[in-house]
Amino acid sequence: METFAAAVTLFLIMDPLGNIPIFLSVLSRVVPERRRRILIRELLIALALMLLFLFAGPGILKLLGLSREAISIGGGLVLMIIAIRMIFPSRGGVMGDDDAEGEPLIVPLAMPLIAGPSVLATLVLLAETGPDRSGDWLLALMGAWGVTAVILLSSQKLYKVLGARGLKAIERLMGMILVTVSVQMLLNGFSAWYVN
Repeated sequence: METFAAAVTLFLIMDPLGNIPIFLSVLSRVVPERRRRILIRELLIALALMLLFLFAGPGILKLLGLSREAISIGGGLVLMIIAIRMIFPSRGGVMGDDDAEGEPLIVPLAMPLIAGPSVLATLVLLAETGPDRSGDWLLALMGAWGVTAVILLSSQKLYKVLGARGLKAIERLMGMILVTVSVQMLLNGFSAWYVN
């Protein structure tokens, strides 16, 4: 059950449905024959980053001298900001305006749209709180990433079916759920800090 909850949380943070308009906008500058290949490349780069943080995250924390509580509170704050921007989007969208020309590489598609700071912080937290359950967390990550990949690879079809309004409604609903997830992350971080 915890594995499923972790997968759902990661999927909600990745927000593939809310990111469809941004992906289509960024990829509109690329020739149609290259779009699918670029999307697959960016998905694989994002997966590599997430796997790195899942397995090397606790070591990175120790190296930087960061506590689990600090990651929980920091991740909760970043997630809260992203969730609020999903509910009340600014003119440039969730991630702001992107005026970059040409073919995207890593930024903004792989990171921060798929493997954003909240996803990475969540993966580090999972690895820290359940180091003996790395197989479960890997399964949760692969499940969330797999569904995200299918949605983003079908982005043009989904955009035609759901339309801009349908995608906005889904994104705001996901934002509401993410607000509660971010509050829980903050509560966990503050309660753990208070106990220590």
